[in-house]
Amino acid sequence: MKVMMTSEAGHAGRPNEDFVGAVPGAVVVVDGAGIPGTESICRHGVAWYAHNLGTTLLARLSREPRMGLVTALADSIEHVSGQHRDTCDIADPSSPQATVAAIRFDEDHADFLVLADVFVVLDTLDAGPQVITDSRAVDVRNECLSMLRGLAVGTPEYEQAKVSVIDTLRARRNRTGGYWIAKDDPHAAAQAVTGRVPLEQLNGAALLSNGASRVVDPYRLAEWPDVLDLMRTKGPDEILRRVREAEAKASEPAPDDATVAYCEPVSVDA
Repeated sequence: MKVMMTSEAGHAGRPNEDFVGAVPGAVVVVDGAGIPGTESICRHGVAWYAHNLGTTLLARLSREPRMGLVTALADSIEHVSGQHRDTCDIADPSSPQATVAAIRFDEDHADFLVLADVFVVLDTLDAGPQVITDSRAVDVRNECLSMLRGLAVGTPEYEQAKVSVIDTLRARRNRTGGYWIAKDDPHAAAQAVTGRVPLEQLNGAALLSNGASRVVDPYRLAEWPDVLDLMRTKGPDEILRRVREAEAKASEPAPDDATVAYCEPVSVDA
């Protein structure tokens, strides 16, 4: 298996809260999430959580090749939660959490998993890119943000509605009818989007964090077929370069950690 990957922090001097890694036959991308200034809730931080979750999941996939992706992720969430359950308030809504993308190959097929708004893009031979993501987090966020429409930023009405938005988002996290994310509840893994594809139909696969997927949406710098072609010909660094250029030109620059991996399982026996 050939793997190309790159990851870059959105801000110089800040830890990269994304993780990317590979073991023979498997690739994992984790996109950490959390609220700055919450050290009193968790002394470890989002980067620690994301990197620990990623390395734990890779270890599971390497050591237990027959373990399903959902079970491996659930075990990993439980393991990492146990590492800071006694020192941190992991049940607090603002404690570290993460989105997860994973793919694993065996002799004749590939299994994939997506939890929340990360991406697995299957580079298929005949059907073009098959884009897999979990839109529930984005759908819930947009629904909640509608409470702010028509309100002027900075007004008492806006600030009051903003508090309601945050409270509503927290209440719908890891709940039926809401959205699911890796945090302290291993049952969230069972809500991931999963699937399987025969290797004979696959050129390769790309995994992208939310920050890297900006190359397609919202920046519209490329469509998914172009993204896959760029990865094959110029490598994942080209995706990040284009994203950073667009972020720098934005009227309100908001750079994000960005991570991309591209793998070609067909080269395993080459």
